[in-house]
Amino acid sequence: MSIRIALHHATKYRYDRLVKLGPQTVRLRPAPHCRTPILSYALKIEPEEHFLNWQQDPQSNWQARIVIPEPTDHFTITVDLTVQLDVINPFDFFLEPEVENWPFDYAPELAEDLKPYFRTDKPGPLLKAFVDAISRKSRQTTAFLFELNAAIQKHISYTIRMEPGIQPAEETLTKRSGSCRDSAWLLVQVLRHLGFAARFASGYLIQIKPDVASLDGPSGATSDFTDLHAWCEVYLPGAGWVGLDPTSGLFAGEGHIPLACTANPTQAAPVSGSMDECEVEFDHEMSVSRVYEPPRVTKPYTPEQWAKIDKLGDEVDAALKASDVRLTMGGEPTFVSIDDMEGDEWNTAAVGPTKRGFADELIRRLRDRFAPGGMLHYGQGKWYPGESLPRWAFAVYWRTDGVSLWRDASRIAKEKADYKPDAEAARLLAQGVAKRLDIHPECAMAAFEDPAHYLSREHALPENVDVFDSKLDDAEERDRLSRVFRRGVGKPTGYVLPVQRWNSKAQRPWYSERWTTRAGRLLLVPGDSPVGLRLPLNTLPWIAPVDRAFVQPADPFGALAPLPERDSYRQPYLTGALKQPSWEQRVSRVEQYPPIEGVSVRTALSFEPRDGRLCVFMPPTETAADYFDLLSAIEDAAAETGAAIHVEGYPPPYDPRINVIKVTPDPGVIEVNIQPAKNWREQVDITTTLYEEARQTRLGTEKFLLDGRHTGTGGGNHIVVGAQTPPDSPFLRRPDLLKSLVAYWQNHPALSYLF
Repeated sequence: MSIRIALHHATKYRYDRLVKLGPQTVRLRPAPHCRTPILSYALKIEPEEHFLNWQQDPQSNWQARIVIPEPTDHFTITVDLTVQLDVINPFDFFLEPEVENWPFDYAPELAEDLKPYFRTDKPGPLLKAFVDAISRKSRQTTAFLFELNAAIQKHISYTIRMEPGIQPAEETLTKRSGSCRDSAWLLVQVLRHLGFAARFASGYLIQIKPDVASLDGPSGATSDFTDLHAWCEVYLPGAGWVGLDPTSGLFAGEGHIPLACTANPTQAAPVSGSMDECEVEFDHEMSVSRVYEPPRVTKPYTPEQWAKIDKLGDEVDAALKASDVRLTMGGEPTFVSIDDMEGDEWNTAAVGPTKRGFADELIRRLRDRFAPGGMLHYGQGKWYPGESLPRWAFAVYWRTDGVSLWRDASRIAKEKADYKPDAEAARLLAQGVAKRLDIHPECAMAAFEDPAHYLSREHALPENVDVFDSKLDDAEERDRLSRVFRRGVGKPTGYVLPVQRWNSKAQRPWYSERWTTRAGRLLLVPGDSPVGLRLPLNTLPWIAPVDRAFVQPADPFGALAPLPERDSYRQPYLTGALKQPSWEQRVSRVEQYPPIEGVSVRTALSFEPRDGRLCVFMPPTETAADYFDLLSAIEDAAAETGAAIHVEGYPPPYDPRINVIKVTPDPGVIEVNIQPAKNWREQVDITTTLYEEARQTRLGTEKFLLDGRHTGTGGGNHIVVGAQTPPDSPFLRRPDLLKSLVAYWQNHPALSYLF
């Protein structure tokens, strides 16, 4: 269902004496070919004593012939109509094959019927020059008409002109300005000189204020309004009469309500007729009002309904608080591209060529709005059967106490930029991080692809192909071979820095070692995943399980140590300590002892140039504090080396004092996992902010069929309820509540569809 608009139009003539009126012709009824549905129409004439006869002119336009038998001092015409603004695709037509490209000729029989619409005025020099400048090179007809209509809109400035009549085309070109009727008549003349059948259209223009501002160009009307308007119609075999509005440069749409369309504009005047000589006062009023508005994504409720919803939300909050129900609510709204609704990635495919770019821009916007100083994480997401690799998942993490995790957003590599990093940049960053962790820089080791594996793959290829064009059926295998051999099997893929907390010492320092293997260097497990997921851990020296360090998940119900303040010790460059003697002494103290081998370190940071950016793979850590300690060292080293990086790998361990928003791909959509809200007002703020930032990213929550009908994104749009911490969860504190809630939903006729 579309918006319904009531239009009111009153035209008033008041005379200084009683006068005799001749028959009056009123052309204020929507024409039979109007595409916008007219739900009701009423015409009221004053004085009440009159005769009215409806008739149709030779062009089938409706016109009311009004006879007022007695002298009168006034004449009032009032039109009230209701329209339904169904979305009209102005290009929803087909052309006959012989007119798909212009220039073309009309069939002789049709041309005879259209003869009045070919009649041209004698062109002046400007009109002749304008027409002659138009190339007659064959081109698609619809595209040509669109370009011509837009060209006149740019060439002629719109002005409100109160003088009666229509300017000749030559005068409009001379002044380079005119009213809507002047531009319309100019376009009619130009089209006729080019061999098109064209006519002048007079009617109502209805424009309503958009729910949201446009992302591309002007947003349109600032308030709902209507006015009498004029445009042009051109006859195209197969399509019929097609409206062109040179005032806007667009094709006519649902807001164009034609009243009279004629070969001669004088026959399209809204009112015509004769009267005795007298002084006349003229007045008119026009207005539109919305009589029905269906719920829609951009305006699901009226302001009054929103106020009631907010009031109810506040009442529910008060009831929950009074009962000590420590409930939080999150959600998973989904979005699609507003520019490419037909692409596979926005209908069926989980990943595609543009989704990562959209997700990167959106997660950055959400960081700016919700988490200034938050950390962006570019990790791996879901992995479903049949998918060769896991999907990606972008996230922003931030501390709820406001302490910054990452200072400089420019050090976070943008998805669409190519920073051209190399292995040397990875080495410098790895060694810089090692120094900040008080680890010997030589513990940062180069990691290589396994030459035996890739040489065997090369030897298995047919003799008449090479690795750069292997003709393999598997696209991923083709790309993998080409990428490895272009880089060179003997060149490092990235660098690995083994790191692990030393829990037995009071200060819990980081320690490391140089990994040794039978091959003499680190040879990665073959594959496409990041270096951090392809570490050759099975080739490292064997150690007894009892000697291995395992990352123990924290007890979610246990007490949490306070999160530390930002540690300047890990950031000598950003704090200025790098230039002080104490930093040199600190590095020298670490480097005086050679790196050790054969310890039990089995977790590592990895640094890898990949896809145009430098990627840092985070290892698992026991606590969020340990994770952020590593992060501080990484940011400072990146700032010193000038690197823009992606932080990937393991996310921070669960900590209720850390909030997170995730942006992930799902079939046909981008899904956003929003942070939990503690009350209704916070939920409203999170939701409205997210939807606005998504829109600014050119992501929307609606799609349209070819006929203009609205449809949803097809995503899940789940709601998530829980608590800020596990001990606060009402479902864990009262397990019977969960059972009761599920049973209630399953048996309620209005809620059972949720299951």
